[in-house]
Amino acid sequence: MSEYIALPPLPGELDRERVLAHLPKVMATIKRNIARIGERNPKIGNADYSWTHCGPFDWVSSFWAGQLWLCYQTTADEQYKNSAKLRKSYFANMLLDPFWLDHDLGFQYSLSCVAEYKLTGCEESKMMALRAADHLIHRFRKVGGYIVAWNDTHPLALEKPDVIQGKSIIDSLQNTALLFWAAEVTGAPRYREVAIRHSETLAKHIVRDDYSTYHSFNFDPIYQTPVKGETFQGYADESCWARGQSWAIHGYAQTYQYTKDDSFLQLAKKLARFAAEVITPDGVPVWDYRLPADEIQYKDSSAGAITAAGFLLIAQSLEDKAETLPRESEERQQLLGEANEYRDWGLYLLQGLMDQCDLCDNEQAQGLLANGASFVKVGLCDNMLPYGDYYYLEALMRAHGYRNFFW
Repeated sequence: MSEYIALPPLPGELDRERVLAHLPKVMATIKRNIARIGERNPKIGNADYSWTHCGPFDWVSSFWAGQLWLCYQTTADEQYKNSAKLRKSYFANMLLDPFWLDHDLGFQYSLSCVAEYKLTGCEESKMMALRAADHLIHRFRKVGGYIVAWNDTHPLALEKPDVIQGKSIIDSLQNTALLFWAAEVTGAPRYREVAIRHSETLAKHIVRDDYSTYHSFNFDPIYQTPVKGETFQGYADESCWARGQSWAIHGYAQTYQYTKDDSFLQLAKKLARFAAEVITPDGVPVWDYRLPADEIQYKDSSAGAITAAGFLLIAQSLEDKAETLPRESEERQQLLGEANEYRDWGLYLLQGLMDQCDLCDNEQAQGLLANGASFVKVGLCDNMLPYGDYYYLEALMRAHGYRNFFW
């Protein structure tokens, strides 16, 4: 029997019906913004709730496309599909210059080309996504067992050129989905083997004993031996960047979905419990869970949205396990009870976003959520963020029981 990882009580009242009723409004807001955004890919929000848009190779370039494909999957409305397809040339051009490609290939191609292939059967998109998976797998360091995050063109390379080729980051746990998908469509086990080995390595080194997380971990770039954990976007090396924790929660729950290895689900639950124990009562995370009290307590709605989606994915995984057991068995009842806790927490986090950050009633807003914290150390806070918007939609869909996503 799996270990029951209990969560703390909800810090406030939950109105489940109100949360579940919000999905159509979010999808209508996305449709409202199609003409405003056009062929561009949103990057970060401005003070007037318009977007600054992505240049080439941007890691966030797929999150608007991901929203469009999810809406098309749900409604079969051609307007969503046609707008999503306008972006194909952006992702085709990216593959022409692999010098700039890094570990974010999973973000970039899962929500664009994998999505199009899954929903339309487009062979061109399938081949583009497989090329991206091949680029990603070549970033794997076999001795160290990890995927290198960044290139020597990354801003950190100017500051620490000796570590950039031995650095892996927690965000990569989402990117491995591209490798799992590639293994499924090609039948080649190497993609899956790399994804699992990388996930195991980060579980060993980037997750702390209390189930908080480092943002990044350094390995010796020559000998591949582990060196130390660090941060890039968090408050400090030994703090806990909230969005990083959310990547880990969702990422390990997702890895469980591909592998059915219960150790990954157990880890996702323990990471989720850490977040539930330290999140503020309003349900919207401060940008770093160990931020000193005398610092400005900027919220990060993107961390809240990713965490909500992760909690709901854990709940779905527990429910799936329960379905395989006899109806009256003790283990089945335990799993369903545990699933209810994670589901309620996911809904509570969504409720917090609805109450404090939601922009659907703002006719001028080109995004869904305010109060995103992209990179507080360089002044990027209180912004709309396309990845926050994407996971907000994903979480609301998971709350309704949708299970077919592009990860």
